[in-house]
Amino acid sequence: MRNYPLRLVLLRCHSRSQQLHFSRHLSHFHSHPSSLRHFSSLIRSRSLFVSQIPDSKNLTFRCFSSSELAIQHKDSDHVLLLTDVFSKSQPTSDEIKLQLDSNNIVITHELVLKVLRSLDATPDVARRFFDWVSESQGERLSSKSYNLMLGILGSNGYVKEFWDLVGIMKKKGYGVIKGAHVRVLEKFEKEGLVSDVENLKELYASGSVDNSAEKVCSRVCKVIKRDVWGDEVEKLLRELKIEYSSDFVVMVLGNLTTETNKALIFFRWIQESNLFKHDERTCNAMLRVLGREDSIEKFWRVVDEMRAAGYEMGEETYVEVLGRFINRKMIKDAVDLYEFAMGGANKPSVQDCAFLLRKIVVSKELDMDLFLKVVKAFTEGGNVLTGSTVDAVLKSLTSVGRFGECNKILKAMEEGGFLPGDTLQSKIAFQLSSNGKKEEASEFMDNMRASGCIPHYKTWASLVEGHCVAGDLNEASDCFQRMVEKVGASCAGYALELLVNAYCHKNRAIDVYELLTDMVNEKELKPWHSTYKVLISKLLVQGGFKEALNLLGLMKNQGFPPFLDPFIEYVSKTGTADEAMTFLNAMTVKRFPSTVVFLRVFEAYLKAGRHNEAHNLLSKCPRHIRNHADILNLFFTMKSQAATAATSVAA
Repeated sequence: MRNYPLRLVLLRCHSRSQQLHFSRHLSHFHSHPSSLRHFSSLIRSRSLFVSQIPDSKNLTFRCFSSSELAIQHKDSDHVLLLTDVFSKSQPTSDEIKLQLDSNNIVITHELVLKVLRSLDATPDVARRFFDWVSESQGERLSSKSYNLMLGILGSNGYVKEFWDLVGIMKKKGYGVIKGAHVRVLEKFEKEGLVSDVENLKELYASGSVDNSAEKVCSRVCKVIKRDVWGDEVEKLLRELKIEYSSDFVVMVLGNLTTETNKALIFFRWIQESNLFKHDERTCNAMLRVLGREDSIEKFWRVVDEMRAAGYEMGEETYVEVLGRFINRKMIKDAVDLYEFAMGGANKPSVQDCAFLLRKIVVSKELDMDLFLKVVKAFTEGGNVLTGSTVDAVLKSLTSVGRFGECNKILKAMEEGGFLPGDTLQSKIAFQLSSNGKKEEASEFMDNMRASGCIPHYKTWASLVEGHCVAGDLNEASDCFQRMVEKVGASCAGYALELLVNAYCHKNRAIDVYELLTDMVNEKELKPWHSTYKVLISKLLVQGGFKEALNLLGLMKNQGFPPFLDPFIEYVSKTGTADEAMTFLNAMTVKRFPSTVVFLRVFEAYLKAGRHNEAHNLLSKCPRHIRNHADILNLFFTMKSQAATAATSVAA
């Protein structure tokens, strides 16, 4: 027997463990029914994979991952573009090449199938596309491709072209599959093409079907699956006298997905026996079979062999294997697969980077080496990290309660050339501070400055707001003061209002009053009018009449109109005549405020029923106020009403 070292190692391992392997899998299948499922091909829908349970008529469906959706979206765009190109009556080779190169389109077997399906109702366009692929990239066509084209021709009444293609398929050893046969037969019968109907039935029932690639593949797989691999299996395979092609090998491997060890032995044997030299398609098919946890070392060995041979990993392979790795939480292998694919011509979509980074940050342990590996592969592939990618990663970090580690993530992103913009900075600052991560928030601000990305005043305001939300007013006050030092007082109005509201809500209006007055006097800060109004109202409620009057003076100095209502309400309900006079004196610009203000205060006193305080205040007023007609009329009215009330009571 010839010496096949690697194959014999696989054979020995398989022979020794066949019974144990079978029993383990049987037990595993009972406890994990989903393990029985095998992935078939991608269907046309962008959102579903079809997986079918062996020996069951029921189909189960699962949602695509965001990575798979991105690939499908890109393929959809490519299908539309190719359809448009070949819709022209006769596109030139230069036109086709220009469109392919400018849009980074790589013609793959899967893409050919998708384009043909999209052209089902436009046979002329389908013919132009099929003929071009046949002439320029014939290796991308398979029995499936030919049968799709056959169905398009026959179902659209292209009878001559249909039979011409059947002749070409016979030379290639391809049979007419059931789907194409049924579809075309229905059309021929409807059109009354009696002879063509008979010929098609004869074709389907003849040896061309029995000897079709599908039937031969079935016989090969039965031989391989029936017995332990050995001399007898190899003898039976040789007796079949098969002329191996890429399509056929891919078909066989696709039918051996549950027999990974035997699939690899077959893969090695046909090349070592000089029956077939593997190409890019067959290597990709082998990867799709091996891309699972129990054969991961063999998978990477074949990947290395592909790299050495200069072959590319196909998009279909990448999507299928990546999805499997992610579902089995094989994150390291998923990252290695992404890195390999990024180094090739069929690069993963931009969305795959964010998809993998999100999977890494929600893993049981945050592996920053894997994170950096993805970032490096992405940026070295000519891509640029964006705010939306980082935002998505940070959301995933939040979902597992790890947002405190965002500084590690941002540091890794910085190595990839990314620095957060103002909006993202604000989000991060708020989330850290609002969750009580004082040290992490401080580290974030320091890192921004160290990287040359000076925090915007909105970022500082978000930091202050977050500390207020967390209830840490002292830290919020410290951050506000640092903000004024770093970005100046002119941009601090919004942050000050946030701070004032938070302090007032905690019944600490006098504390924040001191901060505000210090900032106004020392830093020339100009609070908003609304800030003054809120603080004055809260000071009066919280016993800070004197402080509220001082704010009234600051408002006047900064050109704001006086804020009267809360003072009038305060003195009329609880204030003394002396306090009322102090307020009125504080209101004046010259000697005293206008008579209207005095009148409003007296009216408020009388309305509150505090007549004695109203008279006390009147006695303290200057003569021109005491003798003013409106004031006298007000008190006269008050006395008349009081007398009338007394008479009513006496009666």
